[in-house]
Amino acid sequence: MPALEPGEYGFRRSAANGQPHLFGIRHLSPAGAVHLRAFLDEVKPSLVLVEGPSDASGLIGQLTSRGVVPPVAILAYTDQLPVRTLLYPFASYSPEYQAFLWAAENGAQAAFIDLPSDAAVALYGKRTLGGEELTEEQREERQSGLQAYYRRQHAVYERIAELADEPDYESYWERHFEHNMRKDTYRSAILEFSRQMRSLSEQEELAYDPGETAVNAIREAYMRRQILEAIASGCPADRIVVVTGAFHASALDSSQPGMTDEALRELPRSSTKLTLMPYSYYKLSTHSGYGAGNQAPAYFELMWACMRHGDLAKMPSLYMSQVASHLRTEGTFRSTASVIEGVRLAESLASLHGGSLPTWKDLRDAATVCLGFGELSAISEALARTDVGTAIGSLPEGVSQTPIQDDLNRQLKRLKLDKYKSAVAADLELDLRENRRVKSEEAAFIDLHRSVFLHRIALLEIGFARKQGVRQDAATWAEHWVLRWSPETEIQLVESTLKGETVELASAFVINEKLERCGDIREASRIIREACECGLPEAMEQARRTLQRLAVDAGSFAQIAAAARELSVLIRYGDVRKVDTASLVPLMQQLFLRGALLLVDAAACSEEASNEILAAMNEMHAVSQEFAEEVDDGQWLRSLWELASRDDRNARLSGFAFAILLERNQVAGDQTAQEVLRRLSPGIPADLGAGWFEGLSMRNRYALLSRAGLWEQLDTYISSLDGEQFRRSLLFLRRAFGSFEAREKAAIAEMLGEQWGSGGLETGELLQRPLSEEERGMLDELNEFDFGDL
Repeated sequence: MPALEPGEYGFRRSAANGQPHLFGIRHLSPAGAVHLRAFLDEVKPSLVLVEGPSDASGLIGQLTSRGVVPPVAILAYTDQLPVRTLLYPFASYSPEYQAFLWAAENGAQAAFIDLPSDAAVALYGKRTLGGEELTEEQREERQSGLQAYYRRQHAVYERIAELADEPDYESYWERHFEHNMRKDTYRSAILEFSRQMRSLSEQEELAYDPGETAVNAIREAYMRRQILEAIASGCPADRIVVVTGAFHASALDSSQPGMTDEALRELPRSSTKLTLMPYSYYKLSTHSGYGAGNQAPAYFELMWACMRHGDLAKMPSLYMSQVASHLRTEGTFRSTASVIEGVRLAESLASLHGGSLPTWKDLRDAATVCLGFGELSAISEALARTDVGTAIGSLPEGVSQTPIQDDLNRQLKRLKLDKYKSAVAADLELDLRENRRVKSEEAAFIDLHRSVFLHRIALLEIGFARKQGVRQDAATWAEHWVLRWSPETEIQLVESTLKGETVELASAFVINEKLERCGDIREASRIIREACECGLPEAMEQARRTLQRLAVDAGSFAQIAAAARELSVLIRYGDVRKVDTASLVPLMQQLFLRGALLLVDAAACSEEASNEILAAMNEMHAVSQEFAEEVDDGQWLRSLWELASRDDRNARLSGFAFAILLERNQVAGDQTAQEVLRRLSPGIPADLGAGWFEGLSMRNRYALLSRAGLWEQLDTYISSLDGEQFRRSLLFLRRAFGSFEAREKAAIAEMLGEQWGSGGLETGELLQRPLSEEERGMLDELNEFDFGDL
């Protein structure tokens, strides 16, 4: 549109030429869409102006292009970090979307007239209009005020419903607006509704938050300016239709002044970009927190279909049939008679409120009674699918996308993952090994390529893919993913466009960011693994150099063990991922040797710190088992022997070291008996003796169960403890035996029964019986015992 001559006089002079047609709507209103299209057919405007970001007008043609399947949304996002976004979603029955379709079908122009996205993002992103930062106290006060306002506003809506004898405001709106098919009634009722609601909001007790009021005033002034510019450009006012939200409808009278040039220049700005994205019915619903949404997007799409065919009376039977169909899919069958009774009940409920058609609430109540037999839980999933639905929109190739969105869509198609672009979560099992039954190399390694792609998506924190654990820990060739598409996925993807124009480049950028912040070898080793999984060899080498540099000063046994373990896993499955890991072997050897030398000193720790050291010992042991030829396994065994024999180190860790040596067949029979006698002899404090046994019991249970002498010595040791020492030993013994399986506990009971002379089976049965009241009381006393420094 040509620019209007500056100055307020020009605005008022243009308004004198006439008034454009104002059509107020409720977003996502099928009746609004029907009445608007009928109104446009009657008026036949040459220009349709719609509330929405004015800089997005260029996307309207793409919104209405062939192949676009709503719901879709316009996404505005800042092109600098941190990324801030604004969304403008449309369903097929959105009045705004239908206005664009009508314009395209009838050769009319269409444009958005609200604040451009750069100004809207800046205004909504500020905590105050002046831009000052609020203190925590001021922020809490403002939040409290907003909540109080929304409570008052909600009370007004509920009062309207109460006066209309409706259960809630949504039922009131549906019965009096959505079901009203009389010509021009919707438009005139919306305009009157707008005037009255604005009058109510200006009352002191119902006043808006000042910031929200100011933003609305700015938006309306800008929209009036756009309308007046359209008139000044030569388009007759009576050939213009303005489509806007109900609240703003009565404020867009072009006889009022528009925004001045000076005010326009003073608007805050944040540089933004725009793109289209698929959306979902769930995100359109109020269940997701979308304030302008409705409770049942799929239900209103069904209503829209009935309205388009001029047969709204079919709505109840179609709704009830869909619920029954979803129940049948779940394996629950309901008769046709139940469906008919449900329709009759819904129509009866509607007649009680003076309506000719049941509302969504009436239909749900009737479905609960006739299909759920009074239990909402029995049909809740079927209702959710009928009311909200799982639909996700789609955009054809060539429609506005950011480069990274285009790249992701190409990758989904190349890897045959586009079928997973669904709101319903789906499992995907991958086998990274070569498939020799196919002819092409691409097909032979498709699961490996999928894995690389999904790891990149996960690294970018895009919620489409979540990796799950597999049943076999050693199966490095197997991966299990859960895939689910959502509008958040698109937003996260768009936010990643600032990191790179393709998924691969963005992933490399994230790896580089992590390396710049990395300060310890454990994190560096994880970054090497991430780079390997993402198929980024250059980033992997950069991470290896970072780890090499950090390893020079590393002195934490736990971190060194974790880093060595990460490298060992990478080296083990490098062949599966077709990655050269030879450069990692010397680094793993260096870390393993340093960890072995640090073990004994690290074991001089408290009980609380011992958990981390114990986990690190497990990691070191795993490396020594898998790479005994590559690492200094002899030094590791010598360190374990020293720790096992030391009395001045954490007793649980000493016991655990001894257990590893037993497992490795490094301990002779007489050495076992001697160490057990030494560690569990009478007079040894409970926290030392029982703690050592707890560490011993954490590995190779079958080897322990086969050594009767161990249990005899433990029995003798426990019997020698006095009352307080016995109670202290329970901290360790209960923790140790708590991880034993039922059959292992039964074997121990039988073994002790034989030693006590009470019979193995009889003792086992005795220990398995329910506790008596007296025994429960004794157990409660033990649970309340003060363990002091333990």
